[in-house]
Amino acid sequence: MRPRSPAGLRSWQGLWLLASMAAALYGLFLGLTGNGVVAMVLALAGQALLTVASNAKHAMLGEPLLFSDLALIGAVFRHPQFYLSAVRLWQRMLASLAAAVLVGTVVWLSHSAPGARLAGLAVMAGGLGVLALSLLLPPWKALARTPDAAADTRRHGLLPTILLYWRRWRAERDPVLCAEPARHTPTDPPELVVMIQCESFADPAELFADPARTLPGLEEARSRAMQWGNLEVSGFGAYTMRTEYGVLFGRDEAALGFRRYDPFLTALGEGSYALPARLEGWRSLFAHPHDMRFYGRHEIMPAGGFAELVGEERFAPPAPGEGRYVTDAAMADVILDLAVAARQPSLIYAVTIENHGPWAPDARGGGDPDLVEGYMRLVRHGDAMLSALAQRLAALGRPALLVFFGDHRPSIPGASVPGGARHTPYVMIRMDEQGRVVPGGNRRIDLTPAQLHHAVLDTVLGAQVFPGTP
Repeated sequence: MRPRSPAGLRSWQGLWLLASMAAALYGLFLGLTGNGVVAMVLALAGQALLTVASNAKHAMLGEPLLFSDLALIGAVFRHPQFYLSAVRLWQRMLASLAAAVLVGTVVWLSHSAPGARLAGLAVMAGGLGVLALSLLLPPWKALARTPDAAADTRRHGLLPTILLYWRRWRAERDPVLCAEPARHTPTDPPELVVMIQCESFADPAELFADPARTLPGLEEARSRAMQWGNLEVSGFGAYTMRTEYGVLFGRDEAALGFRRYDPFLTALGEGSYALPARLEGWRSLFAHPHDMRFYGRHEIMPAGGFAELVGEERFAPPAPGEGRYVTDAAMADVILDLAVAARQPSLIYAVTIENHGPWAPDARGGGDPDLVEGYMRLVRHGDAMLSALAQRLAALGRPALLVFFGDHRPSIPGASVPGGARHTPYVMIRMDEQGRVVPGGNRRIDLTPAQLHHAVLDTVLGAQVFPGTP
């Protein structure tokens, strides 16, 4: 299992929890099959499956499997292309064949054995009882009090950490209402705010340590921005919702505790923190060319004050050769149409998807060089969208603020891998009613996603929630 402790040892508390969980799992399968050997194989196979999945995730995203990942199982079946793009066809076929053989073998070996089945249920009940009692005792109550998934997985093991973190997450309570911030009077506040959360957008010159791989739109935007810098996101290669939550709800991960791993799971009761709820009197629109049920956006965004959800049916589908997802160019067209139609102070928050991939594989089977070029092709589309929005918003003749940022870095084997820097770029560009860039000092300030939320509020309303927020 990865990550491993240097000595390869686990805490005795973790081993106790693992033994209790394994016993309960064995009892479950014994009760279902009536065959002790089959039950043992299935119990071990279940643990092995979780370990393999966790190791694959750790290699790609730099994190072990978490309790919050289990909430996405339904999404895997609804949108398998999101999760299986990195798995080659032969690997999928082999996995399907192995699953079919396993199911057939279990059915063949299972038999009606009332005594064995009752014994299995008793073992399962005993394992669960020991597990529940243990978690109430001091040696286990003190485990994993602060979120550090990698360290706790090394110390206690994968399954115990998943269980402990789930319990901590369930026990946490949070205020529902957001406190009213202190305010000052902003100078020439914008009446149109367009925020673009760009999929896997990173500066390739930094990402690949190659100064020749520049993005002209990003460079131009940085030179014109009132403020720009690094966005210190916590996810790598995935976890769009962490960045999205921070920017929309303005809460840093330190305030979230164990909810940081998927803050959308508990965001439905936090609508008062969201940007639209803070922009009283504004009309807010959320645009995303994908199924809004993903991450529960269809419920979370209206609860946060968005008056309209602009979904996939509003965007032109990709033409042959344009890739799997709605293009950034089509996104820009719809966003500008929404901006033109706005007749009152408006917020347009858009989440792009084109650069999710897949990035072109190497036809010769090598992979990495062509994956980089595939990424470059798509990230340049996001860069072109940034340029187009900056130019076309300026032509509207309205005081406007354009905020553009990447949600996380891409995970590209051999080229962009976990373990190093995780930040992405962001820019904030102000424009006046003549389409001119509003002078702002061109400040370079590195921010967390939550701090970017407060920087937007400060620009629009003069609202500073935390001391030191730009």
